[in-house]
Parts: sequence; C-alpha cells; structure tokens
Amino acid sequence: MPGIYDQDLDRNAANHQPLTPLGFLERTAAIFPDHSAVVHGAVRRSYRDLYARSRRLASALEKAGIGTGDTVAVMLPNIPAMVEAHYGVPMCGAVLNALNTRLDAAILAFILDHGEAKVLITDREFSPVIKAALAICTRKLLVIDHDDPEYSGAGERIGRMEYEDFIAGGDPDYAWRMPSDEWNAIALN
Repeated sequence: MPGIYDQDLDRNAANHQPLTPLGFLERTAAIFPDHSAVVHGAVRRSYRDLYARSRRLASALEKAGIGTGDTVAVMLPNIPAMVEAHYGVPMCGAVLNALNTRLDAAILAFILDHGEAKVLITDREFSPVIKAALAICTRKLLVIDHDDPEYSGAGERIGRMEYEDFIAGGDPDYAWRMPSDEWNAIALN
C-alpha cells in the first residue's frame, strides 16, 4: 500500500530528475551562457562553449561506435579537454576512466585492460609512459592525441588523430541523454 508521501506524486519533470553533473552543465549553459567556465592560459571559454564542445565530444564518440557502458580512458592534466571529457563522455552513455598521471606503464596497461577501455585520449606530455603502456596493453584502442599549448616540454603524438580534429566531427547540438538509472556508471575511479 502506498504511503502518504507516494500519493499523487507520480514521477514527472517537476519532481524527478536523475542526479548527475550533466544536468548542472546544461542548466548553467542555459542560465549563464556567457559566464566564464574555463580559463587555461590564453584559452577562455564560456559555459555555452563548454556545453557545445562537450556535446561535440559526445557526438564524435558516438560516431566512432562508443555508447552506453563503453569505457573512454583519458590521460590528461587539468586542462579544458579534461573538463570536456568529464561531461562529454557520459553524455553519450560511456564511462570516463581518468587515469592517474603519476602511474607507471605496467599499472596503466593493467587499468586500460581491466577497465575495458575502447578509446584513450592522451596529452603528448605523457607520450613516453603511454607509449610503453600501449605496448603492454592487450586491447587495441582508438588513441586520440591532445596537445596542450601551455606545455612546452618534449612529447610525441602517438594516436591516429588529434583531439580538436576528432571533436570537429561532432555535433554541437547533439541530443545527449541522461543516465537511465542510478546503476549506469558515468565514471571509474
């Protein structure tokens, strides 16, 4: 028998929303579209821009065959692409696996295998350890390179494409979806 708090309270948009950070970005982009969301060196992006770029990433991932339950690993410092991944990856239903930049190649290879990663987005700053990890990893990954303009050290591109080229193929108006229930993971720790 339903309790007093269940009576006349069928789920609807006014009283039920999935709890996910994706809704925060959507709302902020609608209410404060021109406010600063990301500042990184010379890069300045508004919430409108962050939302559009996150949707581009989600769309590009979906076009690459990534969907619900698939793992996208990222080896990035705290840069705009990392913020975009935190939103864009779960927007297409995939699971974000943010790799610890202090780990060695053997541990990274284990995490990529164990987490069943299908895509790896990596900054050239980490190319030596990622190249070594990929040599150990048993999975064949779509590797996408990122080149942080604030990083002036050594590093090579090891992927098949560059991050900006990859998301350029995505739709900034991509119709993303909320997780269907609380058991749908959006991130691995």
